[in-house]
Parts: sequence; structure tokens; C-alpha cells
Amino acid sequence: MKKIGITGGIGAGKSIVCQIFEVLGIPVFYADQEAKWIMENDPEVMISIKVLLGSEAYTKSGHLNRMWISNQVFTKPEMLDQLQQIVHPEVHKRFEHWTIGQDHEKPYVLEEAALLVENKIYLNLDALIVVTCPEEIRIQRVMKRDNLSRAQVLQKINRQLPEEQKSAVADYMIVNDGITSLTNQVLEVHRKICNKSRY
Repeated sequence: MKKIGITGGIGAGKSIVCQIFEVLGIPVFYADQEAKWIMENDPEVMISIKVLLGSEAYTKSGHLNRMWISNQVFTKPEMLDQLQQIVHPEVHKRFEHWTIGQDHEKPYVLEEAALLVENKIYLNLDALIVVTCPEEIRIQRVMKRDNLSRAQVLQKINRQLPEEQKSAVADYMIVNDGITSLTNQVLEVHRKICNKSRY
């Protein structure tokens, strides 16, 4: 069973693309969702995060204090790296365990994550799908979705690798511009991956 990564910048529309793959029967591991769960439920990870960021990293009810963490790590890139070193190995373990439990008659599984390229995780996968979208559409999507200002969205976009750099290492590209058919693109990528899986 092949392991395929799927990524894209904030607002590119990875989730809707993954939903189409799921309709085709392809299992999808949502790594970013898993990371959030681990950070709030794995005792060892929680202790490590508190040591790194302080007890303010969690609310009194035990939930992540996301705004506080964001303010800490994004002003200190080295702290963000350390946080990722705490969380990502655990996410990887869960992905490997999850993969073992999937139906091995399936030609491949997908690992969806925002930072597959930034963290070089894609190098451990069999192929990489990058979902792209014009920046202005991404900005408008995220402003509406997260109730953020244009400046806040641009700040988030600028923290990620430019789409061109992600596209440069992609095996497959899917354009989510609201014009080109997503379904047709996903079907074509699916066909190509399935054909390669037979060899």
C-alpha cells in the first residue's frame, strides 16, 4: 500500500480535495487534526509543551491556549521548531499505526498535513500531491472562514513556504481555483496513482 502526502497553503482547499478522495474509497489521515488531539490528550506531550512554553500553554480546563501559543512560537522560530519536534514524532507513530489498520486491498492511503514540505515529511512518502489556489482567493476564503482581517491572513500565508516551492517538489498538482473541475482532477490523479501501484 502506497503512502501519499497531500498538502497546500492555508486556504488552498485541501479538505474538500480529501473529501473527494474519500468518496473514491481512499482512507485519509488528517495529521493536523491528530496533532491537536495529541497536544491535548497525550500526558507526556503535554508535560513537554508546558516545559517548553510554560503552564500558560493550557487553559484551566486542559485545552490548548492557542492564541498564547501562537504568539509565543511565531515570534521565536526556534521555539516553533522545538514544538514540532515534540509533536510530529508522535503524529508519525500514529500515522504508521493507522496505516497498518487500513484495508490493504486499497491502492494507497493519504496523509494530509499543512507542513509536509516544510518539515520534509514528504521525503518519507511515496508521492506528494500539492493543492494550489490563487493567493487572493485563499485570502478571501480564510478571512471568511476564520473571521480574520486581511493582514492577519497574509501574516499566516507568509509563515508558510510559497506555493511555488511546494509545487516544485510535487508529483501531482490539483488546482482549486473555483473554475477547474476538482472532481476531474482528483479522478485523474487517482488513476495515475492506481496505475503506478500495479507495478
